[in-house]
Amino acid sequence: MPMAAEDIIRLIKEGIPGAEVQIEDLAGDGDHYAATVVAAAFAGKSKIQQHQMVYGALGGRMGGELHALALTTMAQRP
Repeated sequence: MPMAAEDIIRLIKEGIPGAEVQIEDLAGDGDHYAATVVAAAFAGKSKIQQHQMVYGALGGRMGGELHALALTTMAQRP
């Protein structure tokens, strides 16, 4: 069963307090998303570490309920 965009946003915000999250359904199928996550918690962290934080917030749902997620992360808006 595909994962709703609202659930992805909720999980990321719960796992990374203060995060701003934008989700785009890339294929219109509820299975392929792009997420932009902006969080002060990313400051000083590499892109890999930032992405690991997002995947951690999703609690192992990647590859299962959540098939594909293209990530853009940043510590603050440009």
